[in-house]
Amino acid sequence: MQPTIYLRMRHRIRARSNEVVKIEKLVMLVGEDALVTSIASKDIYQITPSDKNIVIIDVMNVIQTIHQHYPDVDVQTIGPSETIVEVLLKKRNYSPFFFVLVWLLLFIGAALAIMNFHEDVSMQQVHQKLFYILTGVEDEKPLLLQIPYSIGLGMGMILFFNHLFRKRINEEPSPLEVEMFNYQQDLDQYVIRHESQEKVEKKP
Repeated sequence: MQPTIYLRMRHRIRARSNEVVKIEKLVMLVGEDALVTSIASKDIYQITPSDKNIVIIDVMNVIQTIHQHYPDVDVQTIGPSETIVEVLLKKRNYSPFFFVLVWLLLFIGAALAIMNFHEDVSMQQVHQKLFYILTGVEDEKPLLLQIPYSIGLGMGMILFFNHLFRKRINEEPSPLEVEMFNYQQDLDQYVIRHESQEKVEKKP
């Protein structure tokens, strides 16, 4: 009886420079234990410096490798047809000065954005009118409203981003994380198509 295995390509994996990527890292396999173990240990791709930081491996390469060692195996594929291999390059050591500079730029930019928004909607006048309606007293600086509002603004940003420093408040993803996920999906699709097009153009 012809043995059958089922494989599913992983969406994205990470590999070190000059690493030999094995099938077990690239795909999920289901089938006879002995056969799956043997197939999983086979080499599928050698990372080289010319690959830069992204490599696309197609499911056809995996099937071809499996049939080179086991020509009688029936391979059934499920899911995506390509895997993105992200090559981990050496991390740059950024200086504390550069970190502080970027932090200051982001802090000042965010502060200016909030201040300009409040100026556009005349937030100070709104607080003055609300304070007058609630107390009957006119005050140019109604701190009784402005201080709780400022605290609430900061608390709202924490709840919106769902993080307090590195600690997640709850398991729900924040809107920013959802947008980053969608962006990563679109980016992966572009990379796959771009790399595939380059391979076609390089062929004689």
